[in-house]
Amino acid sequence: MKKGPFSTVLENAWIDLHDPQVVWQIAILLGCFLLAWGAGRALRLSRVEADGIWKFGVGGLRRILFPAVALLPLALSIELVKRWIEVDLLRLFVPLLVSLLLVRVFFYLLRHVFARGSVVRNFERAIAILVWGGLVLHVSGLLPEVIELLEGITFHLGKQKLTLWLLLQGSFWVVITLLAAMWLSGTIEARLMRAESLHTSLRVVFSRLATALLVLLAVLIVLPLVGIDLTVLSVLGGAIGVGLGFGLQKIASNYVSGFIILLDRSIRIGDLITVDNFYGEVKNITTRYVVVRALDGREAIIPNELLIATTVLNHSYSNRHIRLALTLQISYRNEPQRAMQLMEEVARKHARVLADPPPKAFVLRFADSGIDLELGVWIDDPENGTQGVRSDLYLDLWRALREAGIEIPYPQREVRILPNAAAGPG
Repeated sequence: MKKGPFSTVLENAWIDLHDPQVVWQIAILLGCFLLAWGAGRALRLSRVEADGIWKFGVGGLRRILFPAVALLPLALSIELVKRWIEVDLLRLFVPLLVSLLLVRVFFYLLRHVFARGSVVRNFERAIAILVWGGLVLHVSGLLPEVIELLEGITFHLGKQKLTLWLLLQGSFWVVITLLAAMWLSGTIEARLMRAESLHTSLRVVFSRLATALLVLLAVLIVLPLVGIDLTVLSVLGGAIGVGLGFGLQKIASNYVSGFIILLDRSIRIGDLITVDNFYGEVKNITTRYVVVRALDGREAIIPNELLIATTVLNHSYSNRHIRLALTLQISYRNEPQRAMQLMEEVARKHARVLADPPPKAFVLRFADSGIDLELGVWIDDPENGTQGVRSDLYLDLWRALREAGIEIPYPQREVRILPNAAAGPG
């Protein structure tokens, strides 16, 4: 087995451990580590309060502070003392600290690209195992043998000859570029969401398009770099086309419908809609579904295709004004005009009732037990619910009618017995 330079360093470091002068190397290591630990204690970055990009920078500095501060004096010490003592043990810790620095930077970026969750943690562990495993193989001199073994495993995809080592390289760089693309798309999305001159739907459209284009660009850049011909994507594209034609019709339809909804702005975030007998406020619009939240807290995930193919009642399409109708009944002994005037006065005093259009009362019908009246009022904040307005107005109407002596009747029947009705026909 051919020995690499790090393998030689490892063997020399083992020899240095049996040399009495190794005490100086251990002392230098301990000094570098104590200096790094002291720098972290002195700066107290964990207590620094920052927002935005400064918070991102402080968090990154806190993670790389220990390996970076330990690495700089260690490299300087190696150059200074290598004339008098052996420094192979010190040289062994240089790649270890560099690897620790890179792993911490990578994981920190990973946490900001993706939301925290079990999948991300498992992914971080897998990357850490791969990085440290590759470092062990490199230091021990086994890495060339492993690479040669992976290159010996070949297979064909169309006319392209691929090796397992080539696929692993491609997967690594694809992951790196995808992370960079996702981070860049997240930055673009954050800027777009702050652009108040653009409509909310257009912001979502542009952010989704930016994410898709950046991911596609990352894949197209990486594959030629690792030696994979882009023509192999034609096989994959054909398979995807067949899948879309047979089994993925609904998924493709939902994605196309999602872009149509976002572009034509027939449904926007914050609109109050009724679809499939579900009424609520549009909370989120994605390329596959729309999230509608009812006023009682329930949330419906509605596929975009359903919003395109069926009738959707948009209660706030042109404006957010909606009319509420409150009905009540007064006795025939009371004056309807006085009751209607009183109902309009009560409605005008409510904070959520609009003055334009003004509240208006009407006579609906002459019913069995009394006169049915209707009070129509307009509000412009239906997302805050309508039951509260109805309850307040009914209570205020009850008090006002009682104080005015206007009776709200209850169902009653009057039975009259005629004098000769019991005798029947003679």
